[in-house]
Amino acid sequence: MRMMISFAALFLSVALLQLSSGGVGPLDALTGLSAGFSTAEVGFLGSAHFFGFFIGCWWAPRLMGSVGHSRAYATFTAMGAIGLAAHVVIADPWFWALFRIGSGICIAGCYTVIEAWLQAKVTNETRGRAMGSYRIADMGASFVAQFMIGALANLETYIAYNILTILCCASLLPLALTRIPQPETPKATRLRPALAWACSPLGVAAVLVAALSSASFRMVGPIYGQAVGLGADQIGYFLAAFVAGGALAQYPVGWLADKYDRRWVMIGLSVAAVFACVFTVSTSGNGTTMVLLAAGFFGLTTFPIYSVATAHAHDFATSDQRVELSAALMFFFAVGAIAAPYTTSALIAAFGPAALFYFISAGHIALILFGLSRMRVRRAPEDRTRYIYAPRTSFLIGRLLGRSRDR
Repeated sequence: MRMMISFAALFLSVALLQLSSGGVGPLDALTGLSAGFSTAEVGFLGSAHFFGFFIGCWWAPRLMGSVGHSRAYATFTAMGAIGLAAHVVIADPWFWALFRIGSGICIAGCYTVIEAWLQAKVTNETRGRAMGSYRIADMGASFVAQFMIGALANLETYIAYNILTILCCASLLPLALTRIPQPETPKATRLRPALAWACSPLGVAAVLVAALSSASFRMVGPIYGQAVGLGADQIGYFLAAFVAGGALAQYPVGWLADKYDRRWVMIGLSVAAVFACVFTVSTSGNGTTMVLLAAGFFGLTTFPIYSVATAHAHDFATSDQRVELSAALMFFFAVGAIAAPYTTSALIAAFGPAALFYFISAGHIALILFGLSRMRVRRAPEDRTRYIYAPRTSFLIGRLLGRSRDR
Protein backbone atom coordinates (compact mmCIF):
# COMPACT_ATOMS: atom_id res chain seq x y z
CA MET A 1 0.00 0.00 0.00
CA ARG A 2 2.82 2.40 0.88
CA MET A 3 4.41 1.74 -2.51
CA MET A 4 1.15 2.49 -4.33
CA ILE A 5 0.66 5.71 -2.37
CA SER A 6 4.17 6.77 -3.34
CA PHE A 7 3.15 6.37 -7.00
CA ALA A 8 0.12 8.64 -6.56
CA ALA A 9 2.08 11.72 -7.66
CA LEU A 10 3.12 10.00 -10.89
CA PHE A 11 -0.44 8.85 -11.64
CA LEU A 12 -1.85 12.32 -10.91
CA SER A 13 0.68 13.80 -13.35
CA VAL A 14 -0.46 11.26 -15.97
CA ALA A 15 -4.13 12.15 -15.42
CA LEU A 16 -3.55 15.90 -15.70
CA LEU A 17 -1.39 15.42 -18.77
CA GLN A 18 -4.10 13.33 -20.45
CA LEU A 19 -6.79 15.88 -19.62
CA SER A 20 -4.69 18.48 -21.40
CA SER A 21 -3.55 16.45 -24.40
CA GLY A 22 -6.85 14.60 -24.87
CA GLY A 23 -8.67 17.83 -25.63
CA VAL A 24 -6.25 19.63 -27.92
CA GLY A 25 -6.76 17.49 -31.05
CA PRO A 26 -10.57 17.84 -31.23
CA LEU A 27 -10.38 21.49 -30.15
CA ASP A 28 -7.87 22.19 -32.94
CA ALA A 29 -10.18 20.51 -35.45
CA LEU A 30 -13.29 22.44 -34.42
CA THR A 31 -11.51 25.77 -33.95
CA GLY A 32 -9.48 25.36 -37.13
CA LEU A 33 -12.54 24.65 -39.26
CA SER A 34 -14.35 27.67 -37.84
CA ALA A 35 -11.24 29.78 -38.57
CA GLY A 36 -11.31 28.76 -42.24
CA PHE A 37 -8.72 25.97 -42.27
CA SER A 38 -9.27 23.39 -44.98
CA THR A 39 -10.04 19.79 -44.07
CA ALA A 40 -6.59 18.69 -45.23
CA GLU A 41 -4.93 21.40 -43.11
CA VAL A 42 -6.79 20.23 -40.02
CA GLY A 43 -5.64 16.66 -40.73
CA PHE A 44 -2.09 17.92 -41.14
CA LEU A 45 -2.22 19.18 -37.55
CA GLY A 46 -2.83 15.62 -36.38
CA SER A 47 0.08 14.36 -38.43
CA ALA A 48 2.28 17.11 -36.97
CA HIS A 49 1.35 15.97 -33.46
CA PHE A 50 2.51 12.42 -34.12
CA PHE A 51 5.68 13.67 -35.78
CA GLY A 52 6.44 15.52 -32.56
CA PHE A 53 5.49 12.40 -30.61
CA PHE A 54 8.11 10.40 -32.51
CA ILE A 55 10.77 13.05 -31.85
CA GLY A 56 9.87 13.05 -28.17
CA CYS A 57 10.11 9.27 -27.90
CA TRP A 58 13.61 9.35 -29.37
CA TRP A 59 14.87 12.45 -27.57
CA ALA A 60 13.47 11.97 -24.05
CA PRO A 61 15.86 9.23 -22.79
CA ARG A 62 18.82 11.24 -24.05
CA LEU A 63 17.64 14.43 -22.36
CA MET A 64 17.06 12.54 -19.10
CA GLY A 65 20.62 11.32 -19.32
CA SER A 66 21.85 14.91 -19.59
CA VAL A 67 19.69 16.78 -17.05
CA GLY A 68 17.82 14.16 -15.03
CA HIS A 69 14.16 13.15 -14.75
CA SER A 70 12.69 16.25 -13.09
CA ARG A 71 14.37 18.80 -15.34
CA ALA A 72 13.53 16.76 -18.44
CA TYR A 73 9.86 16.62 -17.38
CA ALA A 74 9.86 20.39 -16.78
CA THR A 75 11.39 20.96 -20.23
CA PHE A 76 8.78 18.86 -21.99
CA THR A 77 5.92 20.41 -20.00
CA ALA A 78 7.15 23.88 -20.95
CA MET A 79 7.21 22.89 -24.64
CA GLY A 80 3.66 21.62 -24.40
CA ALA A 81 2.40 24.68 -22.56
CA ILE A 82 4.06 27.03 -25.07
CA GLY A 83 2.53 25.08 -27.95
CA LEU A 84 -0.96 25.29 -26.41
CA ALA A 85 -0.78 28.95 -25.41
CA ALA A 86 0.66 30.01 -28.77
CA HIS A 87 -2.52 28.87 -30.55
CA VAL A 88 -4.25 32.11 -29.60
CA VAL A 89 -1.40 34.31 -30.89
CA ILE A 90 -1.80 33.47 -34.57
CA ALA A 91 -4.46 31.51 -36.47
CA ASP A 92 -2.39 29.94 -39.23
CA PRO A 93 -2.31 26.19 -40.01
CA TRP A 94 1.46 26.11 -40.57
CA PHE A 95 2.19 27.79 -37.25
CA TRP A 96 -0.36 25.57 -35.53
CA ALA A 97 1.38 22.53 -37.01
CA LEU A 98 4.62 23.76 -35.44
CA PHE A 99 2.82 24.20 -32.12
CA ARG A 100 1.39 20.68 -32.38
CA ILE A 101 4.88 19.28 -32.93
CA GLY A 102 5.75 20.87 -29.59
CA SER A 103 2.73 19.32 -27.88
CA GLY A 104 3.55 15.93 -29.40
CA ILE A 105 7.13 16.15 -28.06
CA CYS A 106 5.65 17.09 -24.69
CA ILE A 107 3.36 14.05 -24.51
CA ALA A 108 6.01 11.53 -25.52
CA GLY A 109 8.67 13.13 -23.34
CA CYS A 110 6.52 13.34 -20.22
CA TYR A 111 5.33 9.75 -20.58
CA THR A 112 8.91 8.60 -21.06
CA VAL A 113 9.98 10.28 -17.81
CA ILE A 114 7.03 8.87 -15.86
CA GLU A 115 7.52 5.36 -17.20
CA ALA A 116 11.26 5.47 -16.49
CA TRP A 117 10.43 6.56 -12.94
CA LEU A 118 7.91 3.73 -12.55
CA GLN A 119 10.32 1.19 -13.99
CA ALA A 120 12.96 2.15 -11.44
CA LYS A 121 10.58 1.81 -8.49
CA VAL A 122 8.37 -1.21 -9.20
CA THR A 123 9.27 -4.68 -8.04
CA ASN A 124 7.99 -8.03 -9.27
CA GLU A 125 5.49 -7.97 -6.39
CA THR A 126 4.14 -4.48 -7.13
CA ARG A 127 4.42 -4.46 -10.94
CA GLY A 128 0.91 -5.75 -11.61
CA ARG A 129 -0.81 -3.31 -9.26
CA ALA A 130 1.32 -0.40 -10.43
CA MET A 131 0.61 -1.07 -14.11
CA GLY A 132 -3.10 -1.57 -13.41
CA SER A 133 -3.29 1.78 -11.63
CA TYR A 134 -1.26 3.40 -14.40
CA ARG A 135 -3.67 2.14 -17.07
CA ILE A 136 -6.70 3.30 -15.07
CA ALA A 137 -5.20 6.79 -14.64
CA ASP A 138 -4.28 6.99 -18.33
CA MET A 139 -7.47 5.63 -19.90
CA GLY A 140 -9.76 7.19 -17.28
CA ALA A 141 -8.37 10.66 -17.87
CA SER A 142 -8.48 10.12 -21.65
CA PHE A 143 -12.18 9.21 -21.33
CA VAL A 144 -12.97 12.27 -19.18
CA ALA A 145 -11.04 14.54 -21.56
CA GLN A 146 -13.47 13.77 -24.36
CA PHE A 147 -16.36 15.19 -22.32
CA MET A 148 -14.45 18.46 -21.94
CA ILE A 149 -14.52 19.06 -25.68
CA GLY A 150 -18.07 20.39 -25.87
CA ALA A 151 -17.51 22.81 -22.99
CA LEU A 152 -14.20 24.01 -24.39
CA ALA A 153 -15.59 24.50 -27.90
CA ASN A 154 -18.35 26.74 -26.53
CA LEU A 155 -15.86 29.03 -24.78
CA GLU A 156 -13.84 31.87 -26.25
CA THR A 157 -10.83 30.44 -28.08
CA TYR A 158 -8.24 31.97 -25.79
CA ILE A 159 -10.07 30.71 -22.68
CA ALA A 160 -10.31 27.16 -24.06
CA TYR A 161 -6.61 26.96 -24.88
CA ASN A 162 -5.69 28.62 -21.59
CA ILE A 163 -7.56 25.89 -19.69
CA LEU A 164 -5.58 23.20 -21.53
CA THR A 165 -2.38 25.13 -20.86
CA ILE A 166 -3.19 25.31 -17.14
CA LEU A 167 -3.80 21.54 -17.01
CA CYS A 168 -0.51 20.92 -18.81
CA CYS A 169 1.38 23.10 -16.34
CA ALA A 170 -0.48 21.54 -13.40
CA SER A 171 0.83 18.11 -14.41
CA LEU A 172 4.28 19.37 -13.40
CA LEU A 173 3.30 20.05 -9.78
CA PRO A 174 2.80 16.48 -8.46
CA LEU A 175 6.13 15.38 -9.91
CA ALA A 176 7.94 18.51 -8.71
CA LEU A 177 6.60 18.16 -5.17
CA THR A 178 6.97 14.40 -4.77
CA ARG A 179 9.41 13.16 -2.15
CA ILE A 180 10.26 10.06 -4.18
CA PRO A 181 14.01 10.11 -4.87
CA GLN A 182 14.90 10.66 -8.49
CA PRO A 183 16.01 7.30 -9.94
CA GLU A 184 19.04 6.58 -12.04
CA THR A 185 18.61 7.40 -15.72
CA PRO A 186 17.96 4.33 -17.90
CA LYS A 187 19.95 3.80 -21.04
CA ALA A 188 18.21 4.94 -24.22
CA THR A 189 16.54 2.04 -25.97
CA ARG A 190 18.25 1.16 -29.23
CA LEU A 191 15.81 1.59 -32.10
CA ARG A 192 15.88 -1.39 -34.49
CA PRO A 193 12.76 -1.40 -36.70
CA ALA A 194 14.09 -4.42 -38.60
CA LEU A 195 13.80 -6.50 -35.41
CA ALA A 196 10.01 -6.14 -35.44
CA TRP A 197 9.80 -7.26 -39.06
CA ALA A 198 12.15 -10.18 -38.38
CA CYS A 199 10.04 -11.35 -35.43
CA SER A 200 6.62 -10.84 -36.98
CA PRO A 201 5.76 -9.19 -40.32
CA LEU A 202 2.09 -9.62 -39.43
CA GLY A 203 2.65 -7.83 -36.13
CA VAL A 204 4.16 -4.87 -37.97
CA ALA A 205 1.28 -4.77 -40.46
CA ALA A 206 -1.29 -4.94 -37.65
CA VAL A 207 0.42 -2.12 -35.74
CA LEU A 208 0.33 0.07 -38.86
CA VAL A 209 -3.38 -0.64 -39.34
CA ALA A 210 -4.01 0.06 -35.64
CA ALA A 211 -2.29 3.42 -36.10
CA LEU A 212 -4.38 4.12 -39.19
CA SER A 213 -7.59 3.44 -37.26
CA SER A 214 -6.73 5.18 -33.99
CA ALA A 215 -4.93 8.28 -35.27
CA SER A 216 -7.46 8.88 -38.05
CA PHE A 217 -10.45 8.60 -35.72
CA ARG A 218 -9.00 10.70 -32.92
CA MET A 219 -7.62 13.48 -35.11
CA VAL A 220 -10.06 13.51 -38.03
CA GLY A 221 -13.13 12.10 -36.25
CA PRO A 222 -14.32 15.59 -35.23
CA ILE A 223 -14.40 16.58 -38.91
CA TYR A 224 -16.56 13.54 -39.66
CA GLY A 225 -18.76 14.22 -36.65
CA GLN A 226 -19.38 17.81 -37.68
CA ALA A 227 -20.10 16.72 -41.25
CA VAL A 228 -22.82 14.28 -40.13
CA GLY A 229 -24.52 16.90 -37.99
CA LEU A 230 -23.07 16.48 -34.48
CA GLY A 231 -22.71 19.53 -32.28
CA ALA A 232 -19.53 20.34 -30.36
CA ASP A 233 -20.74 18.66 -27.17
CA GLN A 234 -21.91 15.61 -29.14
CA ILE A 235 -18.49 15.26 -30.81
CA GLY A 236 -17.07 14.87 -27.31
CA TYR A 237 -19.51 12.02 -26.66
CA PHE A 238 -18.63 10.59 -30.08
CA LEU A 239 -14.93 10.36 -29.20
CA ALA A 240 -15.69 9.19 -25.65
CA ALA A 241 -17.76 6.32 -27.06
CA PHE A 242 -14.73 5.24 -29.09
CA VAL A 243 -12.50 5.23 -25.98
CA ALA A 244 -15.15 3.42 -23.92
CA GLY A 245 -15.58 0.75 -26.58
CA GLY A 246 -11.83 0.18 -26.66
CA ALA A 247 -11.63 -0.09 -22.88
CA LEU A 248 -14.51 -2.57 -22.68
CA ALA A 249 -12.89 -4.78 -25.32
CA GLN A 250 -9.61 -5.30 -23.48
CA TYR A 251 -10.60 -8.14 -21.16
CA PRO A 252 -12.63 -10.32 -23.59
CA VAL A 253 -10.12 -9.81 -26.41
CA GLY A 254 -7.28 -10.62 -24.01
CA TRP A 255 -9.03 -13.85 -23.01
CA LEU A 256 -9.47 -14.81 -26.66
CA ALA A 257 -5.87 -13.90 -27.51
CA ASP A 258 -4.56 -16.15 -24.72
CA LYS A 259 -6.86 -19.05 -25.60
CA TYR A 260 -6.77 -19.12 -29.41
CA ASP A 261 -4.35 -18.42 -32.25
CA ARG A 262 -3.70 -14.69 -32.09
CA ARG A 263 -3.63 -14.42 -35.86
CA TRP A 264 -7.27 -15.53 -35.99
CA VAL A 265 -8.08 -13.01 -33.25
CA MET A 266 -6.49 -10.19 -35.29
CA ILE A 267 -8.26 -11.34 -38.44
CA GLY A 268 -11.55 -11.57 -36.55
CA LEU A 269 -11.12 -8.07 -35.14
CA SER A 270 -10.37 -6.70 -38.62
CA VAL A 271 -13.44 -8.42 -40.07
CA ALA A 272 -15.49 -6.85 -37.29
CA ALA A 273 -13.79 -3.50 -37.93
CA VAL A 274 -14.86 -3.59 -41.58
CA PHE A 275 -18.45 -4.22 -40.45
CA ALA A 276 -18.06 -1.39 -37.92
CA CYS A 277 -16.97 0.98 -40.70
CA VAL A 278 -19.92 -0.04 -42.87
CA PHE A 279 -22.29 0.28 -39.89
CA THR A 280 -20.91 3.74 -39.04
CA VAL A 281 -21.39 5.06 -42.57
CA SER A 282 -24.81 3.48 -43.07
CA THR A 283 -26.23 4.82 -39.78
CA SER A 284 -24.79 8.35 -40.04
CA GLY A 285 -28.20 9.75 -40.93
CA ASN A 286 -30.19 7.86 -38.28
CA GLY A 287 -29.73 10.22 -35.38
CA THR A 288 -27.18 10.95 -32.69
CA THR A 289 -27.74 7.74 -30.71
CA MET A 290 -26.87 5.52 -33.67
CA VAL A 291 -23.78 7.60 -34.46
CA LEU A 292 -22.56 7.20 -30.87
CA LEU A 293 -23.27 3.46 -30.87
CA ALA A 294 -21.33 3.14 -34.11
CA ALA A 295 -18.36 4.95 -32.54
CA GLY A 296 -18.43 2.57 -29.59
CA PHE A 297 -18.58 -0.43 -31.91
CA PHE A 298 -15.68 0.97 -33.92
CA GLY A 299 -13.58 1.39 -30.77
CA LEU A 300 -14.51 -2.11 -29.60
CA THR A 301 -13.19 -3.68 -32.81
CA THR A 302 -10.13 -1.53 -33.57
CA PHE A 303 -8.66 -0.41 -30.24
CA PRO A 304 -7.38 -3.84 -29.05
CA ILE A 305 -5.59 -4.70 -32.32
CA TYR A 306 -2.36 -3.01 -31.22
CA SER A 307 -2.15 -5.06 -28.02
CA VAL A 308 -2.91 -8.33 -29.84
CA ALA A 309 -0.30 -7.47 -32.48
CA THR A 310 2.39 -6.75 -29.89
CA ALA A 311 1.57 -9.96 -28.00
CA HIS A 312 1.84 -11.94 -31.25
CA ALA A 313 5.18 -10.33 -32.11
CA HIS A 314 6.57 -11.04 -28.64
CA ASP A 315 5.67 -14.72 -29.08
CA PHE A 316 8.60 -14.91 -31.51
CA ALA A 317 11.07 -12.86 -29.43
CA THR A 318 13.51 -13.85 -26.73
CA SER A 319 13.44 -12.21 -23.30
CA ASP A 320 16.45 -10.02 -24.07
CA GLN A 321 14.76 -8.71 -27.24
CA ARG A 322 11.54 -7.53 -25.59
CA VAL A 323 12.54 -3.93 -24.82
CA GLU A 324 13.91 -3.27 -28.31
CA LEU A 325 10.96 -5.06 -29.92
CA SER A 326 8.47 -2.89 -28.04
CA ALA A 327 10.32 0.23 -29.19
CA ALA A 328 10.41 -1.02 -32.78
CA LEU A 329 6.65 -1.65 -32.76
CA MET A 330 6.10 1.83 -31.30
CA PHE A 331 8.21 3.20 -34.16
CA PHE A 332 5.91 1.61 -36.75
CA PHE A 333 2.85 2.85 -34.87
CA ALA A 334 4.28 6.39 -34.96
CA VAL A 335 4.98 6.10 -38.70
CA GLY A 336 1.40 5.03 -39.38
CA ALA A 337 0.00 7.69 -37.07
CA ILE A 338 2.00 10.43 -38.81
CA ALA A 339 0.68 9.47 -42.23
CA ALA A 340 -2.93 8.68 -41.34
CA PRO A 341 -4.57 12.00 -40.29
CA TYR A 342 -3.41 14.02 -43.30
CA THR A 343 -4.25 11.20 -45.72
CA THR A 344 -7.75 10.64 -44.39
CA SER A 345 -8.53 14.36 -44.15
CA ALA A 346 -7.46 14.81 -47.77
CA LEU A 347 -9.75 11.93 -48.76
CA ILE A 348 -12.64 13.52 -46.87
CA ALA A 349 -12.04 16.79 -48.73
CA ALA A 350 -12.09 14.96 -52.05
CA PHE A 351 -14.83 12.33 -51.53
CA GLY A 352 -16.86 13.33 -48.49
CA PRO A 353 -16.92 12.28 -44.80
CA ALA A 354 -17.61 8.60 -45.51
CA ALA A 355 -14.14 8.35 -47.11
CA LEU A 356 -12.65 8.24 -43.59
CA PHE A 357 -14.20 4.86 -42.90
CA TYR A 358 -13.80 3.55 -46.44
CA PHE A 359 -10.06 4.11 -46.14
CA ILE A 360 -9.86 2.52 -42.69
CA SER A 361 -11.86 -0.49 -43.88
CA ALA A 362 -9.47 -0.86 -46.84
CA GLY A 363 -6.59 -1.06 -44.37
CA HIS A 364 -8.34 -3.79 -42.39
CA ILE A 365 -9.18 -5.77 -45.53
CA ALA A 366 -5.48 -5.65 -46.44
CA LEU A 367 -4.63 -6.89 -42.93
CA ILE A 368 -7.10 -9.78 -43.27
CA LEU A 369 -5.53 -10.89 -46.55
CA PHE A 370 -1.99 -10.50 -45.22
CA GLY A 371 -2.88 -12.39 -42.06
CA LEU A 372 -4.31 -15.33 -44.02
CA SER A 373 -1.21 -15.42 -46.20
CA ARG A 374 1.11 -15.39 -43.18
CA MET A 375 -0.75 -18.34 -41.65
CA ARG A 376 0.40 -20.40 -44.61
CA VAL A 377 4.05 -19.44 -44.02
CA ARG A 378 4.53 -20.60 -40.43
CA ARG A 379 2.63 -22.11 -37.56
CA ALA A 380 1.71 -20.39 -34.35
CA PRO A 381 4.30 -20.87 -31.58
CA GLU A 382 3.51 -23.41 -28.86
CA ASP A 383 4.98 -21.28 -26.06
CA ARG A 384 3.31 -17.89 -25.96
CA THR A 385 3.63 -14.75 -23.87
CA ARG A 386 0.79 -13.37 -21.79
CA TYR A 387 -1.58 -10.93 -23.42
CA ILE A 388 -1.41 -7.52 -21.77
CA TYR A 389 -2.82 -4.15 -22.66
CA ALA A 390 0.05 -2.25 -24.30
CA PRO A 391 -0.20 1.57 -24.04
CA ARG A 392 1.19 3.57 -26.98
CA THR A 393 3.07 6.03 -24.83
CA SER A 394 6.86 5.83 -25.21
CA PHE A 395 9.77 3.71 -26.38
CA LEU A 396 10.42 2.80 -22.72
CA ILE A 397 7.06 1.09 -22.15
CA GLY A 398 8.72 -2.22 -23.03
CA ARG A 399 10.83 -1.98 -19.87
CA LEU A 400 7.67 -1.90 -17.77
CA LEU A 401 5.89 -4.65 -19.68
CA GLY A 402 8.79 -6.96 -20.52
CA ARG A 403 8.69 -9.15 -17.43
CA SER A 404 4.89 -9.06 -17.34
CA ARG A 405 4.80 -10.94 -20.64
CA ASP A 406 6.71 -13.94 -19.35
CA ARG A 407 4.46 -16.55 -17.82
